Formats: sequence, C-alpha cells, structure tokens
Amino acid sequence: MKIGLDVLGGDYAPNSTIQGAIEAQQNLQNDQRLVLFGDEEKTRELISNAGGDVSAFDYVHAPEEIGMHEHPTKAITQKPNSSISKGFEFLKDGKIDSFASAGNTGAMLVGSMFSVKTIPGILRPAIATNVPQLKGGTAVMLDVGANADCKPEMLNHFAILGSFYAEHVLRIEKPRVGLINIGEEAEKGNLLTTSTYPLLKANEKINFIGNAEGRDLFSDHADVFVCDGYTGNVILKLAESFYVVTLKKGFKDEFFDRFNYEQFGGSPVLGVNAPVVIGHGISTPTAIKNMVLQSRDMISSKFIERIKSAIK
Repeated sequence: MKIGLDVLGGDYAPNSTIQGAIEAQQNLQNDQRLVLFGDEEKTRELISNAGGDVSAFDYVHAPEEIGMHEHPTKAITQKPNSSISKGFEFLKDGKIDSFASAGNTGAMLVGSMFSVKTIPGILRPAIATNVPQLKGGTAVMLDVGANADCKPEMLNHFAILGSFYAEHVLRIEKPRVGLINIGEEAEKGNLLTTSTYPLLKANEKINFIGNAEGRDLFSDHADVFVCDGYTGNVILKLAESFYVVTLKKGFKDEFFDRFNYEQFGGSPVLGVNAPVVIGHGISTPTAIKNMVLQSRDMISSKFIERIKSAIK
C-alpha cells in the first residue's frame, strides 16, 4: 500500500506536514508506505531535523507549489511539477493508492475530476464530512462544497456514496440515509428536495428513512445526511464554529471537542476512481496524521471497488 501526501499543501507547510507525516508513519504497518510529494532534498532535511527516519518514506521530487488563491485549472495545467499535479499523475498511473493534501481545494477537485476522473455512472463527485453524534459515534454528510447547484439525480448518487462510505469505512451496519430538508413530511421543501425524495425512496441500494431537519443532524436520527453543496457548506462552517466558540468561552465538553477538525483529518472526495482526501488549510500535524490514516482506511476498505460494483 502506498499513501501519497502533499508536503507543500497547507498554511503551515512544510513543517506541519512533515511532523504529521512522521507521526502517521509510526502508526503504519510494514507494508504501508507513505510517499511524500515536494522538494525532495528539503523534505529529507526536514525529516532528519525533526528526528524522523528518512529511510521510512518514499519521495517524489515536485518542487513547485500551487498557492491557495491560484486558479485551480490554470495551476494544474501550468505547474506540472507541482506537488498536487505530480500527486494526481502518480495516482492516475497507479503508482500510489491514495492522495491527500491540505493545499488548494479547487486544484484538488480539478485533479480528482480530470485526472483520476469520476467513477462511470456517477454524475458528480461529492465532498463528505464527518458529523459527531450526541450518543457517540459519527455520521457523514455530503455534499459540503463540491457542487453548489445540484440535480435530484446527483443527490441520489450522493446517497449511495455516503451510504457505502458509512458502511465500509466508518463500519456502520446498514446506515440510515436522511435527506436534509425544512420539514419531515415528504411534500416539504423546495423543487430539489421534493424531486429527490421519491428517487431516494425507490433506491434499493440505500436504507432511506425520509427527511431530516437541521435539529436532527447531531442526534441519532440518521447515519448519512444528503444535501446540495451549498447547504452542506453552510452547515459545515457553522458546525466548525462551535468548537471555536467553546474555546473562547472557556467551555470544556467532550461532544464539542469532537467538532475539532483535527480529529478527522480531512474530507474525502467521494465518487472518483481512487481515494482522495482534502485537508483543512490550517491543518496541524495531528490533522495531517489523521488525514493519512483516513487515506489508509479508505484503501483498506476497498471502498472504490465496492462503489464501482454498486453503480454497474
């Protein structure tokens, strides 16, 4: 198993990504190898200075960096030697089994769609995020930003992607799928949700339980919450603020601690032909470590192969 990591991605790179890589490597098995994309000489030097074992990693020399505010498509095209471009090149050619980066989100999505490409039968990939539950455990919500405008068929595919991710990566048996809406009745909502509801109800690949309101998100109502990327991103950013507010107020609580993005690592891009994980721009070493371990779990679960079989 070869897990690709962009060393240059993130606001605190490369120091944060190097430290996270060292911590992640200590949790990997002998047959699980971390492949680092960045300036090889500098990466080796930083690992050595941090007390890591230089020989424990593989390296791909990719000295160019795609900045956070660069145009994604232009950057991928004009910087073939960037860490993100090289990462997707290796992922496409099967030289690595997954790729993760805390760098430019747009470039990661462009690379996912036009290099690795969408799984045949899936209209659009979705970005997923973990949702802490009050009674313990974790649900998954998607889409949270890849597709601001969606068609009902896209949400139907998101339900399948989220359900398989919850079952095979999060290990939730027969995950329950809820459609985020403004009411629990089938006829409630806008044109998108009222058109999506019958598709989900007829979908035999998922365990659809009906609509889910905003107040249901952190309860035990469902294991998978489906919505368009616009709605999902608003919910995600609001949820992320909970942890910050508790810190500012000096309020310590185990549930709100689980809103700390570091615990989950990154957001998987579901619906493409290989495991891709996008990290938060401000990722700390702990977040980088968990992003690598999340990538490992996606590979081990054979999630992509299971989706391909289900979509046929």
